[in-house]
Amino acid sequence: MSQPLVCMTLTGHTLAENVQIVRKYEKFIDVVELRVDYLDEDEQLIVRRFPSMIRLPCILTIRRDIDGGLFNGGEFARTNLFGRALAFANQDRAKNFAYVDFEEDFNIPSIQDSALAFGVKIIRSYHNMKEPVYNLKELCDRMRKTGYEIPKIAFKPRKLSDVLNLFTEGQAMKEYDHILCAMGAEGLPSRILSALSDSYLTYTSPEEMQGNVSNLGHLDPITLNNLYNFKSISEETDIYGITGWPMAKTSSPEIHNSGFKNHNLDSVFIPVRSPLVSEALNFSEKIGIKGLSVTTPHKESVLFYVNNQTPEVQQIGACNTVIRKDNKWIAYNTDAYGFKRALEEFIGVKKYKKKVAVIGAGGAAKAVCYVLKQMGAKVCIFNRSVEHARTIAEKFYFKYSSLNVDCIEKLHEYSNLIIQTTPVGMNFDAVSEEIDPIPFYSFDGTELLFDLIYKPAITPLMKRASLAGCRVCNGYKMLEYQAYEQFKLFTGINYESN
Repeated sequence: MSQPLVCMTLTGHTLAENVQIVRKYEKFIDVVELRVDYLDEDEQLIVRRFPSMIRLPCILTIRRDIDGGLFNGGEFARTNLFGRALAFANQDRAKNFAYVDFEEDFNIPSIQDSALAFGVKIIRSYHNMKEPVYNLKELCDRMRKTGYEIPKIAFKPRKLSDVLNLFTEGQAMKEYDHILCAMGAEGLPSRILSALSDSYLTYTSPEEMQGNVSNLGHLDPITLNNLYNFKSISEETDIYGITGWPMAKTSSPEIHNSGFKNHNLDSVFIPVRSPLVSEALNFSEKIGIKGLSVTTPHKESVLFYVNNQTPEVQQIGACNTVIRKDNKWIAYNTDAYGFKRALEEFIGVKKYKKKVAVIGAGGAAKAVCYVLKQMGAKVCIFNRSVEHARTIAEKFYFKYSSLNVDCIEKLHEYSNLIIQTTPVGMNFDAVSEEIDPIPFYSFDGTELLFDLIYKPAITPLMKRASLAGCRVCNGYKMLEYQAYEQFKLFTGINYESN
């Protein structure tokens, strides 16, 4: 198995803009892909110059709109552009395009023969922007029309099992170079772990151009190399991850991968996004992922699929960590440890016998209530679904209430410490109607507020409480401390040791 190359896709409007981007990122990449379909029309006519303007091998791509590109000028015009870009080959091959990407149905013998004669490698590609592709090996075999092409298949998975099939088929394709990638959020493992599918390369995009290809799920080259240590991933690398949905923002890979580097471990921690935790677990089993951090909305549903639960998980009724041992999933909860340590730092005491309001009744709220019970607090759980609040409250002998304007009086009664456990406020920078879980409540400045959200660092609720004079705390320390405990479960090593 050879190490996949890192290819950066260039979607600038001018050659000069693309050259500037290449110079910024060139130490993180091996090859670039010039997307001619993104260039201004006058710039498209001079793309032949581009390889001599940079110091890296370059793929020539003119992607049609039906394949997810921007070119809609017709096949005659596109064929002419290919011809102009490949013409007048230089004896110094570094000044020519190193690769050209032709779609599976593009068959112009004269251009193909010229590319081969000039030493330009042909990538023969097939794209499906709407649904998964199966029988990948059969399709790749068929696309190698001359026997020299590098077949490429890119598709939009519907679920993680589609991505799993990519790895399974890729590992069976040993006879020739190939490129396989799954697009979108669920397809991210196919890019980070492309070494495991024997893919010839993996595609990235510069941070400045991410918006141009947001539907593809590209990482930027610095993140791929520095955060995920891409060049060191092999079949020997231990893989861990985090699963949830949609999980748009997570700092867990940064925490765990930094720990692996600091302790010189051949390990990587990646996002495994799926709306179904059963899919995430099955994918992990087949890929060989040894442990998962479990986040919203899977902290409770995951318990239906594990083989064993620790006593703490059984008491809490929620899980945020699963580890694969002896072909069985074992459920742990490190949220309680992380919350307890962070809360004690925030309030400065280990026992807290005052009244506490817990906002929400999900998996995180269960871990919070478990800790508050140990600390001796008097708790009332506030939730939109009173039944969910009641279920947790009865388990810990706490009070419960609806979460609406009618609960103001009771919320004031339990407002010495308010702990916010819902996702409301997490994405207030996006278009959202919900940015504050208790908009009807007015702070008087005496409350302590602990919001479990850590991105953004200051939620609208925290800002409102702070302006009223309250002391506030976000959930980043809780995240760190629960991750440290996870790290120890994963590796047997204390994260904070030298």
